[in-house]
Amino acid sequence: MFCEKATDLIRELQRSSDGQLPAFNEDGLRQVLQEMESLYEQNQANVNEAKADGRAELIPSIKLRHCCLLRNQRCVTAYLYDRLLRIRALRWEYGSVLPANIRFHMCAEEVRCLKDHGEIEIEDGTVILLKKNSQHFLPRWKCEQLIRQGVLEHVMS
Repeated sequence: MFCEKATDLIRELQRSSDGQLPAFNEDGLRQVLQEMESLYEQNQANVNEAKADGRAELIPSIKLRHCCLLRNQRCVTAYLYDRLLRIRALRWEYGSVLPANIRFHMCAEEVRCLKDHGEIEIEDGTVILLKKNSQHFLPRWKCEQLIRQGVLEHVMS
């Protein structure tokens, strides 16, 4: 069924009480993204077929899949935004060092800087200074090249 995994992500957040941070559901998020990729590829194939052969009967299914893509996108965005708000509230409550039971429920995207590298800017405009032995929570896509270069190492805490 379309959008089931995405709505499961939202239900998971609704089940947890306010102030609590449920474990990051990486598998659920990955499944939603795979579903979205599949829907997109099916739509692309049908759009090309409809244009080339003039098959108007494909348009309703294209619209349905497009609506499912948009719904999945909204659910994923809501899931991540709600987690962001909860983490922000926990940071205000506990400060920069979160208790281990809360850090356990966060996605492990923590890296340690192995040598001085200078400043990097991530897509939201935040500038991060990479100094030796400093630790940062950064998106994996932003760190992979620096990990390969030996500037950063992935920390499994």
